[in-house]
Amino acid sequence: MPWSAPFDEPIRLRGGRTLTTLQQAADYIMKLPEDVQRQERWQIAVENLINAAETGGGWLMFARIGVMRALNGDARER
Repeated sequence: MPWSAPFDEPIRLRGGRTLTTLQQAADYIMKLPEDVQRQERWQIAVENLINAAETGGGWLMFARIGVMRALNGDARER
C-alpha cells in the first residue's frame, strides 16, 4: 500500500488540521521533538504506519488507531 493511502476517516488534530494519509501521519510524527518520538506510544504508531505501508489490509485501521491513541495520550498527560 503506498504511503499516499488515505485513512478511512481523517485524524483530526487540535487547531483544525487533519491527517488524511499514512504519509501525513508519518510527517507529523517526524516533526515532533525527538524525546516525544521515542515515547512508546509514538513508536507503536510508527510501527503500525510502516506495517500499513508495507502490507496494507487491516494495518491501515491499526495505523489510524495507533496515531489516535498516541495523540490522546498527550491529552491525558495534561
